[in-house]
Order: sequence, then C-alpha cells, then structure tokens
Amino acid sequence: MSVIMATAGYDHTIRFWEALSGICSRTIQHADSQVNRLCISPDKRFLAAAGHTTVRLYDIKSSNSNPILQFEGHTNNVTGVGFHCEGKWMVTSSEDGTVKIWDTRTGVVQRDYPHGSPVNDVVIHPNQGELISCDQSGNVRIWDLGENKCTHQLIPEDDVPVRSVTVATDGSMLVAGNNLGNCYVWKMIQNRDVTQLMPVTRFQAHLKYITRVLLSPDVRHLATCSADHTAKIWSVDEKKFTHETTLHGHQRWVWDCAFSADSAYLVTACSDHYARLWELSSQQIIRQYNGHHRGAVCVALNDYSER
Repeated sequence: MSVIMATAGYDHTIRFWEALSGICSRTIQHADSQVNRLCISPDKRFLAAAGHTTVRLYDIKSSNSNPILQFEGHTNNVTGVGFHCEGKWMVTSSEDGTVKIWDTRTGVVQRDYPHGSPVNDVVIHPNQGELISCDQSGNVRIWDLGENKCTHQLIPEDDVPVRSVTVATDGSMLVAGNNLGNCYVWKMIQNRDVTQLMPVTRFQAHLKYITRVLLSPDVRHLATCSADHTAKIWSVDEKKFTHETTLHGHQRWVWDCAFSADSAYLVTACSDHYARLWELSSQQIIRQYNGHHRGAVCVALNDYSER
C-alpha cells in the first residue's frame, strides 16, 4: 500500500485503486450523500470523505467499511478538507459559511471561523499555523491560528466566486482560481511570524469556471481544472505563468486533480465517470479508472515514500 489512491463522487461510493494497474481494490459505500472531497492523512492511515453535512473518517488499512469517526456540525455541503501534518487536527470548509477545525481523535469542533458566505475551499499553510480559504462572495481569507483571527482579506474580483486555492509546499506562493476562469497569484513572504502578501500576476486560464487549482509538490507546475472539459498545466515562474499543455480527453467537467509526489504525474476526476492518470512529460493518459457510474468529482493520492 505504498501508493494510496481513492476517488469518489455522485454514485455514493468511494473507490480505492491500484494506481499502476488501474484495478479497483476496494469499494466503500457512502450512504445518504455524495462525496465532495477526499483527503488522505499524511501517515496514510485514514481517509476523510466530505459529504453533504458530515465528514467521515475511514481506516484505510482496515477491511471494515464503516467509518471509525463521523464529524458532525456543518449544516450544508462540506467543500474542503485537510489534515494537520501530524494528523492531530483536521480543517473543513462548507457552504454553510464556516471553516471549522476538528480534533481528529474525538471528532469535536475546536475552532469555528465565520465567512459570511458559502466557503468553497480551504487549505493549510505548510507552516501549519495558518489557513487559507475562499468563498462565494469573492473573498480569499487567511486565518492565523495563533492569533485566532483573520489577518488578510483579499478580493481579486468583486462578486466573482473564488472556487479554489492552493499554497506552495515551501510556503512561497498562493494561487486562487475563480468562476471567470482567472487565476490570481500572490507571493507569500514570512516576516518573523507574520505573512505578507504581494500580488504577482493574474492570467486567464480557462474561458469557463475553474473548479480546482493545484501547485505541484516541486512548485514548478500549476494544474487548473475547469468546466470547459480540460485540465491545463502551467509552468511556474517568479513573475509569469506560461501555458505548458492542455490535457484533452475528458468528456465533461473536470472537478479535481492530484499530483504524484515527484510532480511527474497528475490524476484527474471528471463528471464523465472516469478518473485518469496522466504522464505530464508525454501528455498521455497512462491509466483510466473505470467503475463509478455517476460523476467522479474528487480524487486523493498519497504516494510519498514511507517515513
């Protein structure tokens, strides 16, 4: 199980895959709700599945298909989920207008941050001390966990929903993607314990909704997914993002993506029911994962070498 890969979506199932063979190794029923997002814990022990109002935590190595813990407290779709680097806490975002931090041992809410608008995504800064979230009203907010407050509010475009945010693994950069297909990039500068943000650039990545933006682990590429039935790869430069390639072959909206640890491969999840593994150097589909009978909207991949 050195490579853990899972997909889920509107057919109320979570599927685990042997990434290289394309064989589905296990299916978990996720009753009562579609799955909006998936996240694998850093130690590869747990899978968090964000559904309508709850997040369920599954033991990846157990044959028991029931969740070992259920996080209840949101009142609308859970749109984002992420784990602290040591798995001590989990963060979620929701269309109920809140970002919540949960104790992963007890399932209890530890923090609750109001956005005032449906929240579309949340990520944890690599310093583990800040969260970045974005919402339907067009805000990007940075929350300082030490100060327990919002320290930055960015509004790239008035009243244009920001769909997705991503932070570089080295904490150097923040990228946000919105409903007009535009990407906004800020340089993140750590000044003692304070993060400063400097606008770097904006560019139009797609002509339709952006559904996901994701910086590669080596911070040399940005992947963007869209309602235009494509995913695109951009080369990351200090000042400029150059279009490298468009991944054609999806039949419907591309909802989510995940890079391999070496940044050489990308997995995409699409409304056409398929997940696909792309080799970025050749732009070829190496594997297609068949089995979902409705849209696949989320994918999680952890192929980092065992620590």
